[in-house]
Amino acid sequence: MATALSTLFLAALVLTTVLRLWLARRQVCHIAASRGAVPAAFRESITLEAHQRAADYTAAKVRLAMIEVVIGALFVLALTLGGVLQSLHTAWSALGFKGLSHGLAFIASLAVLSTLIDLPFSLYRTFVIEERFGFNKMTPRLFLIDLAKGTLIGALIGLPVLLAVLWLMERMGPYWWIHVWLFWLGFNLLALLIYPTVIAPLFNKFTPLADAPLRERIESLLARCGFRTSGLFVMDGSKRSGHGNAYFTGFGRAKRIVFFDTLIEKLTPPQVEAVLAHELGHFKCRHIWK
Repeated sequence: MATALSTLFLAALVLTTVLRLWLARRQVCHIAASRGAVPAAFRESITLEAHQRAADYTAAKVRLAMIEVVIGALFVLALTLGGVLQSLHTAWSALGFKGLSHGLAFIASLAVLSTLIDLPFSLYRTFVIEERFGFNKMTPRLFLIDLAKGTLIGALIGLPVLLAVLWLMERMGPYWWIHVWLFWLGFNLLALLIYPTVIAPLFNKFTPLADAPLRERIESLLARCGFRTSGLFVMDGSKRSGHGNAYFTGFGRAKRIVFFDTLIEKLTPPQVEAVLAHELGHFKCRHIWK
């Protein structure tokens, strides 16, 4: 039985990996085939040089993602059939960890391994690809600060959440998964409430949108969409990247609209409104609830 399940698991892993690589390869081929000419609908507003630069940037990201897929599959294989999970379990048991403490140590060590696997890709993406195409504003020092902050916040929030999940699994019998699901749902709603005002400001500076004509235009759009917000803010995204974006975050009355400062600087008010309209489409179509 164990051999049959292992064979089925390996087949599923291989099939999933091959499918993801095939789809990514199709994407790269499509980008290469379309690189030579700007689509007719955009020829008056986008130069061939800009179009080709965008194509090369996208292809570079997809190729890196393909390598991540392969490394990720090998990592999963090492954890499971390779025995790494069992080795971690045995090692923490040998050190005297039992019950909830064993579960915390086991999953925390797995998280550390996953972070170490992901770190080279994050570095390459930031300091090679983003740098090559002129988007990177991140410094090594800021990268390390972000990594340290993210790790600390992850530990302060993640470990108590994990402890609660393990406790529910231990105490709630065969229907523990219902209790864990309800707890996880409540935690996610709480996270949506506190993220805009507690967590996000630890990484970026947020200032109220000062451009009165743009604010009036955005407020008119929000009124048409029936979107209530606690404020319109500009984020100092330029200290990490040259990309521009807009998003809304939060839950209920705590919802915020956030614009990257790069977006405000590079686009006209109608273009900024169009970018935000795309994001509000997620609200209008109830994607967040789904």
